[in-house]
Amino acid sequence: MGNSLFDQMKKAGLVDDKKAKQVKREKHQQLKQGKSTAADDGGKALAQQAQAEKVARDRELNQQRQTEAGQRALLAQVQQIVAGCRITVSEGDIAFNFSDDGKVRRIYVDKALQSQLTRGQVAIIRCEERYELVPAAAARKISERHAPAIVLWNTDAGPSADADDDPYADYQVPDDLMW
Repeated sequence: MGNSLFDQMKKAGLVDDKKAKQVKREKHQQLKQGKSTAADDGGKALAQQAQAEKVARDRELNQQRQTEAGQRALLAQVQQIVAGCRITVSEGDIAFNFSDDGKVRRIYVDKALQSQLTRGQVAIIRCEERYELVPAAAARKISERHAPAIVLWNTDAGPSADADDDPYADYQVPDDLMW
């Protein structure tokens, strides 16, 4: 009973050494190919997954670059509008105060510009870390492209809906009131 199956078959004359070695070699090659095929399948799956992740990452980076390029184009359009419609203040003697990012800023204007600023006919725009004065039509174009560039634009200069209940409606407040 200590004999293996191969030894028993050899004694019976059913198998010779040459045939046994060939069968053993074929079986070994099949096992080796089965493992390499499974490894190749796993490698292919990993490669496909890595390729899909790379494509997704590239797509996301491309979309981010396109967004940044679009923002740069909008800022360039705003700068172009401001450059074409800028109102220059030759000699302003009235300090006009406005708020920007929680800080009170000051720009010197003349009487006519102060009146136009309070009525909403002129707006203050932040462009390239400077404050520029532009007409309301230009401010409208800028607000369509890049609204955060507008620092001050009094668009609601008209009477409000609560004017019916206002006890001081009969008294007119002057536009040049300074605090």
